[in-house]
Amino acid sequence: MTIETFLNFGIFAFVLVFLWLVILSFFVFNAVRHYNKLTSGIKKEELKSILDELLGKMEVDGKRINELIKKAKSLEEDGFFHIQKIGLLRFNPFEETGGDQSFTLALLDGQNNGVVVSSLYRRDETRIYCKPVKKGKGTKYELSEEEKEAIKKAVRNSK
Repeated sequence: MTIETFLNFGIFAFVLVFLWLVILSFFVFNAVRHYNKLTSGIKKEELKSILDELLGKMEVDGKRINELIKKAKSLEEDGFFHIQKIGLLRFNPFEETGGDQSFTLALLDGQNNGVVVSSLYRRDETRIYCKPVKKGKGTKYELSEEEKEAIKKAVRNSK
């Protein structure tokens, strides 16, 4: 290795270190300038109290957020037991009447539990029936084809 090569390497290393210091100085001066903007007109004691106050508020906000998350989960779980699925089917059960005056209405919750309400219309009378539904099936009473179709519509419409 000659002296000339050694000097070239030394100059290269010096330039590289100098550039690195310039870049680091730029970032440090930007950070200091930003800090000075944030703390302009504030004494050390005031800054400490402001930061303590902010930390206290963050702690309170964290607790509130956790409470809200718990309430949201509770509401979501509660909502499973409210009517979420509705299916309506109109039909004509008797040949002597005209039109689809009769209907079946399925009202189900998130687990497909609920009721099916059926109204059978004739010229001289209207009959209304209500049957319980558990997991999409009739429990105590046999369901008609129209009632089963209304349940299927309710489940299909919820998706």
